[in-house]
Amino acid sequence: MPMLGMKLRDLRRRRGVGMRQLAIRSGVSHSAISLIERDRMSPSIDTLGAILDALGQTVSAFFADLESTVPARIFYPAEAFTEIGRSDGVSHRVVGMDYPNRRMLLLSESYAPGAGTDGMITHNAEEAGIVTRGAVEVTVGEQTSILREGDGYYFDSRQPHRFRNASDGVSTIISAITPPTY
Repeated sequence: MPMLGMKLRDLRRRRGVGMRQLAIRSGVSHSAISLIERDRMSPSIDTLGAILDALGQTVSAFFADLESTVPARIFYPAEAFTEIGRSDGVSHRVVGMDYPNRRMLLLSESYAPGAGTDGMITHNAEEAGIVTRGAVEVTVGEQTSILREGDGYYFDSRQPHRFRNASDGVSTIISAITPPTY
């Protein structure tokens, strides 16, 4: 597909990832990435998937962006947020899920009393957030803190972490993750 290499190179550069770093992250050789980016080699879907995964991008979003000629949407009313949470009291609503070639994930998170993430989680990103209502117990590695309205956090998401509502009512967080993991 013409332009695939150029789009891949632009995505890598926007993410601030060097070609050698991408090779290590993706398991695809440096030379293969170079050939793909110069449109001298067509990657298999598995190879392209590994490269895009290392850049925090899905194959479908990558191709949707290649074909997109519609200007990106700017404003999102609350009802346009995409729900990616669970039905057991945890809600994660994404702002701008349809934005082409997103480089961050912005979430409106809500935790019912007693609700939290399922154990410790990790992913290749950085995340930050601010508690906007209630109290949330945040554990990152060996450190735990109860954050209240107005308190925030910022950490490397490769560290095991979890969130749990520490109040009697609903607790909410506005958070950002980059690169996007959804």
